[in-house]
Amino acid sequence: MEEPLCIAFLGTADFAVPTLRALAAGPDDIVGVFTRPDRPAGRGRRLRASPVKVAAQGLGLTVFQPERVSEADGLGILRELAPALVVVVAFGEVVSAEVLSVPTLGAVNLHASLLPRYRGAAPIQRALMAGATETGVTVQWMIEELDAGDIILQRAAAIEAEESFGSLHDRLAALGAEAAREGVALVRSMHRLRSMHRVREGRRPGRPQVHEEASQAPSIRRDELVVDWTKSAATVVNLVRAFSPRPGARTTDKRGLLKVLAAREGKNLLGERGIPGQIMELSDEGLVVAAGRGSVLVLRVQAAGGKAMSAADYLKGHRLRPGEQLGG
Repeated sequence: MEEPLCIAFLGTADFAVPTLRALAAGPDDIVGVFTRPDRPAGRGRRLRASPVKVAAQGLGLTVFQPERVSEADGLGILRELAPALVVVVAFGEVVSAEVLSVPTLGAVNLHASLLPRYRGAAPIQRALMAGATETGVTVQWMIEELDAGDIILQRAAAIEAEESFGSLHDRLAALGAEAAREGVALVRSMHRLRSMHRVREGRRPGRPQVHEEASQAPSIRRDELVVDWTKSAATVVNLVRAFSPRPGARTTDKRGLLKVLAAREGKNLLGERGIPGQIMELSDEGLVVAAGRGSVLVLRVQAAGGKAMSAADYLKGHRLRPGEQLGG
């Protein structure tokens, strides 16, 4: 039987929760869970624990919340735990070389793309914005350069035609948990072989990334949430998909802010072309809005301070008319 590994887990967002649960159910010993400090949230601005903290406490694991794991307090805790392996998933902090030097076997990261494509903080959103038809997850060794370490394993996933961020996020989180569990098992096997002196020191599973094929997925800027109706209908629909159900693509109507949570490309009216952002038609499904090329059928919306609802229901309480403009 293989000797269990001592693992320190670093994660914060809900994407990391399935992986934490999968590893906690396995043979290894999670000696500590590091997550970001509780933050004010909601209208009352009350402190809210991260999804990883809630899950870790439910699993009976020890939780640590230094302001930064790369600074003295966090490093001190990590060194005292002396893990063999660090596993990082959706942590929300770029960890330092000092952190990576603590575990005896190294640190691995679960990333929500098929690296080297979409390196960075927003791989799922960027893939949807680009209209990609395939993505996946990667378990990689961590180095100082972000998302550039050797690949331990990957699992691909198709992106459905009308799939939104919410459903793709959840599918990749589940797929990632399986991949992370398998990746840690490979590291554990490596550790066993090394201890038996059957492989040379320093050898570990993985293959280098082809850095020339890398693309970037930086954090989403607030201005990128705004629908630009002068873009093509396909571009607008992909933007809506990328930010649904949260934080929502934004436009405005005559009452103010309006989030667009679901949409698909509409059928152009024969012989008629509207100004981008102009409402061309109302229907039982929603409203048809002119884009720079083609039209967009808006299916689900949310007004400021209101609840998400179908565009058809929104129209019942808000007298929008063909010819009115969205987006100012």
